[in-house]
Amino acid sequence: MNVLLIGSGGREHALAAKLADSPLLGTLYCAPGNPGIAASAECIVLDTGDHSSVVDFCRINAIDLVVIGPEAPLVDGLCDSLASAGIAAFGPSAAAAQLEGSKGFTKDLCARMGIPTAAYARFNNAPKAKNHIRQHGAPVVIKADGLAAGKGVTVAMTLEEALAAVDDCFEGAFGEAGAEVVVEAFLEGEEASFFCICDGKTALPLTTAQDHKRVGEGDTGPNTGGMGAYSPASVMTEALIAETMTRIIEPTMAGMAEAGTPFSGVLYAGLMLTADGPQLIEYNVRFGDPECQVIMPRLKDDLLLLLKAAADGMLSSMSVRWHDEAAATVVICAPGYPAAAEKGSAIALPKEGDLPGGVAIYHAGTAQTGDDLVANGGRVLNVTATGATVTAALETAYAAVDMVDWPEGFCRRDIGWREIAREKGGA
Repeated sequence: MNVLLIGSGGREHALAAKLADSPLLGTLYCAPGNPGIAASAECIVLDTGDHSSVVDFCRINAIDLVVIGPEAPLVDGLCDSLASAGIAAFGPSAAAAQLEGSKGFTKDLCARMGIPTAAYARFNNAPKAKNHIRQHGAPVVIKADGLAAGKGVTVAMTLEEALAAVDDCFEGAFGEAGAEVVVEAFLEGEEASFFCICDGKTALPLTTAQDHKRVGEGDTGPNTGGMGAYSPASVMTEALIAETMTRIIEPTMAGMAEAGTPFSGVLYAGLMLTADGPQLIEYNVRFGDPECQVIMPRLKDDLLLLLKAAADGMLSSMSVRWHDEAAATVVICAPGYPAAAEKGSAIALPKEGDLPGGVAIYHAGTAQTGDDLVANGGRVLNVTATGATVTAALETAYAAVDMVDWPEGFCRRDIGWREIAREKGGA
C-alpha cells in the first residue's frame, strides 16, 4: 500500500517509523515531514489546507491510505474531502472532529449521554463568564473552546488567575479558539490518557499513558503541548479501563452515531481518576503528542493493517498486542517555550550506533540548514526509550538526553515521577 502521512512533528516521526516496519507498505510519503521523518519517508511539499491538491497528489501517486497526524486538518474536514474523492483516510469527519475542535460540543455530548465529567458552563463574553466564576469561586478550570495547540487550558487556583484567564481568551491570546469559553469545576485526582482506534461502530482499546503538561519540574509553570510521557500507566488498572469503556467510550460512540456523525480514527480520552471513578477531562481526535511516541514502540502489531482496517470499517475482527516493556519519552525544548521559542540554534545528535539499546530520537521541531540540524519549534526532540519498567526506560532516556549536544535546549528531569514512586512502592 502507498501511504500519505500528514504532519511534521514527533508524533508523525513515531508513526512514520512504525509504518515503515509494515510488510504491506509500498511507498510512504509525508507532507511536509521533517529531517528525522526523511529517514523513513519521502518528504514532500504539499499544501494540506488545499484539499483539491491533496486529492490530486493521492490520485497521481496511487495512494491507498492517508494518515492524518495533527488535529487542524481533521477539524478542517480533510477526511471529508478525501472520502468524497473515494480515497481511504484514517481520521474523523469534520463533524466528528468537533470532539476536539469544540470543548463545549464535547461537554454537551457528555450531558446528553450521561458521561461522567466536571460540571460546566459555556460563555461567549467575558462579563458573564467572570460573574459565574465569582459566584462559584476557585479553584476552577478555564478552557478556550477551540483548538489552541494544547495551551488553551488554565487550571486557576485563585480567583485572580481565573479572571485573567478569561481575559486572555476573549482578548485574543488563542485567536478564534478563545471566542467562546468553557468554565469547569476543578476535579481532584490523577490524570491519565486512554486511547482507542475506532471505525464508526467499534472502539478497539489500545493502551494507557500519562503525560506531563506543565513546563516546570514538580508540575509547575504554564501548560505546554507535553513535556514527556510514559506508557503503560499502572494507575489505569484493568477495572478502570473496563469502567472507562463502559461509562465513557461506548456512550460517546453511541452518541456520535445517534447524531449522524459516527466517530472514526483515534479517540484519545484525557481522564481524571477521581474518588468517584474516571471522569472525562477532554477528547482529542488523534494520537497524543508526545504519547504517540511511547505507544508506537510498545505496539507488537502492524500499524498499517490496524489503520487501514479502521478506515475500512473492519475493526470488529481485529485485536491489538503489546510488548511487555514500558516506554518513556523526554521532550527537549527550545529556550522560551511555551512562549515564543528561539529558533535556529544548532543541534548535534549522537550517532545511532552510539545510543543505548532501545532508544529512538524523534524529531518534533527540527530543520536542516545546510549541514546543520537546527531548532525550528518549541518542542524540538523526543528522546524515547524502552525498558523492563518505567524507571528503567527513563534512566535510559535521560542517558540518551545527555548525549545530545545542544546547550540551548532544556527538558524536565522528573518525567514519570508518579510511576517511579509507585514502582518503588512509595505511592
